[in-house]
Amino acid sequence: MFVLADDLIWSSRLRAAVERAGGRALPIRRPDEIIAGIAVVDLTARAYDGIAAVRAAASAGATVLAVAQHDDVELRKAALAAGAKRVLSYQKLFDDGPGVMARLMEGRL
Repeated sequence: MFVLADDLIWSSRLRAAVERAGGRALPIRRPDEIIAGIAVVDLTARAYDGIAAVRAAASAGATVLAVAQHDDVELRKAALAAGAKRVLSYQKLFDDGPGVMARLMEGRL
């Protein structure tokens, strides 16, 4: 599973959640590294445009889970329009990261 997050703490948390769920996390630095598969994209990055990253990942055939602030409704809507399957809050991933990743890998998210 591709993990695109430029924040060190969130990148580490997302990778750990994938690994605790039994998956293999592939940390990447650029959206163009995503190919078909599953991608988790942090929308509030500074090093890349989160919405463009979702669009690129979805166009490459990836199932995209985006993460963002719970109260940023416009960003969440834009991510869904760009091709994210779901947009979850940081809090949800903090509280139940491995469970979310397991459901994502099983196609139940």
